[in-house]
Amino acid sequence: MPEPLGTLEKVELRDVWESEPREFTPWLATEEGIRILGETIKIDLVLEAQEKNVGPFRADILCKDTGNDSWVLIENQLAVTDHRHLGQLLTYAAGLHAVTVV
Repeated sequence: MPEPLGTLEKVELRDVWESEPREFTPWLATEEGIRILGETIKIDLVLEAQEKNVGPFRADILCKDTGNDSWVLIENQLAVTDHRHLGQLLTYAAGLHAVTVV
């Protein structure tokens, strides 16, 4: 007999991870976190670096897309984003030659 379906529950991200750099980024960079993200966005990801230096800046996570051997930049944000974050993404992506930005 199949197992019954579970129920999804909406939670506040800050109830799970209080700090983006100390808690969320390290979790996302785990094998499980990268696997879940990859399955969700349908890209086979392999972690290359966490807090990757890009000139004087640091990108949250850099992965390799094993399907086409290209770089994937992951810049996570638990709070509301703004134009500054878009600028960071563009700077990091250009500096790392990322093909995909998450």
